[in-house]
Amino acid sequence: MRPSALLLLAAVSLCLAVAAPARTRPHYGGNLRLAIGEAPISVDPADVSPAGKSMPPSLSRLIFDTLVTLDARGQAQPALSPSWQVDPGNQRWLFSIRRGVAFHDGTGVSSDAVAASLRAANPNWKVFATGEAVIVECDAPTPDLPAVLALARYGIAKRTGGKVVGSGPFAINRWDAGKKLVLTARDDYWGGRAFVDSIEIEMGKSFREQTIALDLAKADIVQIAPDQTRHAVLEGRRVLSSAPTEWMALVFSRDVPSAQDGKLREALGLSIDRDAMNNVLLQGGGEPAGTFLPNWMTGYAFLFPTAVDLQRARQARNAVQQAPVWTLACDGSDPLARVITERIALNARDAGLTLQTTTSAVADIRLVRMPLPSLDAWVALGEFAGSLGLPQPKFDVDRLQQSANASTEYAAESALLQSQRVIPLLHLRTAVALSANVMGWQEDPDGSWHLQNVWLETGKP
Repeated sequence: MRPSALLLLAAVSLCLAVAAPARTRPHYGGNLRLAIGEAPISVDPADVSPAGKSMPPSLSRLIFDTLVTLDARGQAQPALSPSWQVDPGNQRWLFSIRRGVAFHDGTGVSSDAVAASLRAANPNWKVFATGEAVIVECDAPTPDLPAVLALARYGIAKRTGGKVVGSGPFAINRWDAGKKLVLTARDDYWGGRAFVDSIEIEMGKSFREQTIALDLAKADIVQIAPDQTRHAVLEGRRVLSSAPTEWMALVFSRDVPSAQDGKLREALGLSIDRDAMNNVLLQGGGEPAGTFLPNWMTGYAFLFPTAVDLQRARQARNAVQQAPVWTLACDGSDPLARVITERIALNARDAGLTLQTTTSAVADIRLVRMPLPSLDAWVALGEFAGSLGLPQPKFDVDRLQQSANASTEYAAESALLQSQRVIPLLHLRTAVALSANVMGWQEDPDGSWHLQNVWLETGKP
């Protein structure tokens, strides 16, 4: 574990200590109400829908257990699988299955059910049951498979007749796709009962609608936009922010067709004033980024330049006789994205480039926002690459050596960035506002929530 991560965890622990005074003690009961901006269209963890349309991992993990979880340090910990082992070569893994676990419909979580769920999540794997265990055979060495299986999309689900059930701490009581989800706590959960009786989630709500719901006592937890966090604190709201985790970047729709095009992409990257974006547009709600992974996670991100350099940008632009007019797309429903794209177009103009902003689905460049996929650096890089259509990072040494040597991660990130398909911009903080009665709030460094540990204070002690 790197020193920067240790400092972060210490800070998080201090915040939690402040948020849960010693005078209070956890107790059971109550209905926890959330309002979120995402509007998922499916609860199936294997259903990979576009951003904002898939179930947020923090909610999916309430319904579906994974074989493995990652702790705050990014280390694999047992969950549905209490133990695992790997054959030489890192391609064939065996995961034991915890005994006595049941799905929400009362049927047992068997090795056959686990194997079927994993096959649905990744058809490229060969997965089969053997006694009280499953064997996963990958088509290439996968030394980080336990961390991969900790991703929410590998949540173990039973699929019958179009219905999906899990074995997590909460069962689905009501599901209106994209609108509302109501969960009920399970008394028989193998990991122990959650504190609240139920969780009610209103979906597809704008930040303004969420804030109003909190102020009217119609929600206990809401999301706060990165650029509104400071304002929310000044208004007296109880706001908790994560480390910089959400990645914002420019992604080109195709590979570099020529050396001239590469020069123009270089000019665009050098023209962008990330510091001004963060300090002015985001009100300090993030950090300038020159990498996929944030510095608190790797300790080396500061080695990648993020400062604007108009002189070099103009030199790169002038090395090309004629530059095309690029279209730059963003999510039209995201006010922050619209402001960022407009600023990028202004920065580019200073370097002699012309960008035309649009909300069309087809464009030369698009502004993307992606949450940090995993607390395991290699898994996170692989997820970023897969989502963007980039080559998967290569393992140059044994995984055990990699975990103690950041130079391999540095080399992998450098190789991905050298493709010139991506221009990182910012790492944004995520923030939530809590009502006064919400206690026991826990959040991982990547911004994941642990709602099963939240409890409600119902009155004065």
